[in-house]
Amino acid sequence: MEKIASFLKDHDALAVGLHAQTDANRITTFDLRMKKPNAGDYITPKALHTIEHLMATVLRNSREKDNIVYFGPMGCRTGFYLLTLRLTYEEVLALLKECIPAALALDEIPGSGRRECGNYLEHDLSGAKQELAAYLAVLEAL
Repeated sequence: MEKIASFLKDHDALAVGLHAQTDANRITTFDLRMKKPNAGDYITPKALHTIEHLMATVLRNSREKDNIVYFGPMGCRTGFYLLTLRLTYEEVLALLKECIPAALALDEIPGSGRRECGNYLEHDLSGAKQELAAYLAVLEAL
């Protein structure tokens, strides 16, 4: 079986930041790398789940909502994938710099009620905001 593109990367060489790879279907996958791989510091499952709810909601309500295909966590808990249509690296960087502060301003977790979420008890708003604030600082430096 062929290895998928993300498994072909040398994860020990991946830096925290924003990385892009466009596939043949004109969908660009952005690697929102919040933690250095294999370094022992990972996003907790509860914070990861909450970041997914916050950012998926904010991105899908942004000015680029029609170009957002998917936002979700990496299984290794070092970041997230953002799949987009027709957006450049610069546009996504600017969008994230707008959307992360919007997510940080939320006082409630969207879609986190029992009927809305399949694991509604596993959230950490404070932890999610800490991770997002740290990642925003990384993006501001790019």
